[in-house]
Amino acid sequence: MFLNGQSTAILVPALALVTLSLSVWVALVTVRPRAMIAARIPWQAARHTADLTELPGRARDVADNYNHLMEQPTVFYGLVFYTYLAGSADRTSITLAWGYVLLRALHSFVQLSRNWVPLRFWLFLWSTLLLWGLAAQNLIKLFA
Repeated sequence: MFLNGQSTAILVPALALVTLSLSVWVALVTVRPRAMIAARIPWQAARHTADLTELPGRARDVADNYNHLMEQPTVFYGLVFYTYLAGSADRTSITLAWGYVLLRALHSFVQLSRNWVPLRFWLFLWSTLLLWGLAAQNLIKLFA
């Protein structure tokens, strides 16, 4: 897995997270319209998510999870691409990246199943600490 002499292994976790995000998107476009039709909510009401409080929790959970996958993971993508472009991908950075993806996948699973907020919080916290680790590793290499 090399491109221009550099290992692309650091890019694979980013692809995995994109795949997770697209999978949650499929759930979103499957669950939300059905829930809106069942609740007799007009399509235009979806203009502002806050106006969809009449939707059942499951439909809101899927939408919330999709939004979560569009928020903090942008930092992850930036760090992964920086790591690759700077040529600083190593076993530690790849492990941190995969750890982040695993925790985000668990976060999605929890939110899309029981949606137990205390567990989601800890998964979010630990995944964020892995991002800090990846950023710190890159900063150390930059200034070393």
